[in-house]
Amino acid sequence: MKKFLSVFLIIITFNLNAQTTQKPVLHGKNWVAITGKPLAATAGAMTFQKGGNAVDAACAMLAATCTMWDVLSWGGETQALIYHPKQKKVFGINALGVAPSGATVEYFKENDMEYPPAFGPLAATTPGTFGGIITMLAEYGTMSLKEVLAPAMQMAQGYPIEAQTANQIEANKDKIKDWSYSKAVFLPHLGEEREAPKAGEIFVQEDLYQTLKKLVDTEQKALEEGKSRKEALQLAYDRFYTGDIAEEIVRSVQVQGGLFEMEDLANWQVKIEDPLHVNYKGIDVFKLKEWTQGPALLQSLNILENFDLKKMGYNSANYINTIYQTMSLAFADRDFYYGDPDFEPYSPMDGLLSKAYAKERSKLIKENNVEDMGPGEPYPFQGGSNPYKHLLEKRGESLSFHEPGKPISGLEDPFLQEFLLGTTTVQTADAEGWVLSITPSGGWVPAVIAGETGIGLSQRMQSFVLDEKLNPYNVLAPGKRPRVTLTPSMALKDGKPFLSFAVQGGDTQDQNLLQFFLNVVEFDMNVQEAAEAANINSYQMQSSFGAHESKPGAITLSSETPNWIRNDLKKRGFKMDFQERTSGPINAIWFDWEHGTFWGGSSNHGEDYGIAW
Repeated sequence: MKKFLSVFLIIITFNLNAQTTQKPVLHGKNWVAITGKPLAATAGAMTFQKGGNAVDAACAMLAATCTMWDVLSWGGETQALIYHPKQKKVFGINALGVAPSGATVEYFKENDMEYPPAFGPLAATTPGTFGGIITMLAEYGTMSLKEVLAPAMQMAQGYPIEAQTANQIEANKDKIKDWSYSKAVFLPHLGEEREAPKAGEIFVQEDLYQTLKKLVDTEQKALEEGKSRKEALQLAYDRFYTGDIAEEIVRSVQVQGGLFEMEDLANWQVKIEDPLHVNYKGIDVFKLKEWTQGPALLQSLNILENFDLKKMGYNSANYINTIYQTMSLAFADRDFYYGDPDFEPYSPMDGLLSKAYAKERSKLIKENNVEDMGPGEPYPFQGGSNPYKHLLEKRGESLSFHEPGKPISGLEDPFLQEFLLGTTTVQTADAEGWVLSITPSGGWVPAVIAGETGIGLSQRMQSFVLDEKLNPYNVLAPGKRPRVTLTPSMALKDGKPFLSFAVQGGDTQDQNLLQFFLNVVEFDMNVQEAAEAANINSYQMQSSFGAHESKPGAITLSSETPNWIRNDLKKRGFKMDFQERTSGPINAIWFDWEHGTFWGGSSNHGEDYGIAW
């Protein structure tokens, strides 16, 4: 009996000390690579093992995710934050495409559209991802394009497609058949009961392989002729945006009914920017500018500094109510004030990110949920007057509501599927000090493939508005970037990297990232616990996709939310639905300066995966 009790106690002790998360923390001292698919994480590991730095690895991972259609393709857009260890500074990469020269408000209204379409050639902005990869490699990387694209090129020649993408192709095959080049690539079993590839089947993209080979050949020829690494990369860039590849993209888009012209690609440029940031309790948090939704997280942090969140308790009714209304306030400002900073009118970001403005906004948070929170008045906080005050007063008349006051009807709810339109993320760091946080997207299935290039085009035009009453800063114009949901994040503490984090999921991205950050900073969770922890999602803001609808009062909670929390929130006016997993999927890196190591986190929400060494 004593022997049995001893064994039993040993088992109990072991179980009490077992990991508390469904995935383990990734530990590494040399490098870490995390992204949306295991194969793409492997591409990053391969690059690191060949001597590449975190920039090289991130570019290899990005190329791989584009090739395997991890909710994006080569014709999409890339947004990144890069920590430069020598300059001790965070840089932003703006590789978002622009509206083509023929894309005007008048054009779409004449064609009876309230917004640019969600799919098809008219949804496409100019391709940005390839330019983003070249720019990051040229400015911060060490490897050649040939080395970085090697995993993607192997995959283009044929890789075993995973079930998620294969089934997505099958589900969208009727739409895919509208575009001849897409049909030829995506539907290898045309005429059979299942026309898409099967899970595990070798998926071949010969046209894409030939395009990537042309780019690598251009670089290698330049190097053989004595050109510098940077000059050779530039020549590959030029071939894509002004040479024969650009010609085929433009020709095929026009044939399929799109508006691209050669000058649209030739005039587009990647921008290296200084990101925006705020300080939250001694931690500097960085986000890309207002051409993304990223500043909404910064606004939320400024508002939340006025509350004792730790005292409220993680996911208590008071905490959820405070977080929900904070996000409602910040995203209402996003919906009205954010847009391309290179176009007039210019967004009032100084006012929006001021601590004084946040303190005034915090006074609007009530004990019970408020369903009609609208944009604020940031102009007085930057010494100006609002030129669009007349639009604010009538804004409610212009919004599109989707059954306001009712909960989401489940994961198959069309509104929810549109609201959550996903992407992928890439997180890398190395022992030299380079850190990258990337949220690329665009060209998801079903995508228009640009002729014989194999490149799937972006659908980002749908994030514009055509009516200034909705957002005068984000009205469509040729050459302009739409305000997007894509939003990598980075935080520094004591001048050193603290957290690098990103998530996929459309309009829920900065909602989940905000809560992840607070999980670490306020509730002392490690990076994996924070990535898996239950979050809430709000639908108070306008969707950035489709008909730009909103659903005031609706909230998604974890199915494990206790009954007393549910009852309390119901009394406060929330319309609840419940899902098993609500955390993202979030990918992140935490920097352990005491031991000189990395802690990688990848939530249990999807297929995201990481490798560290």
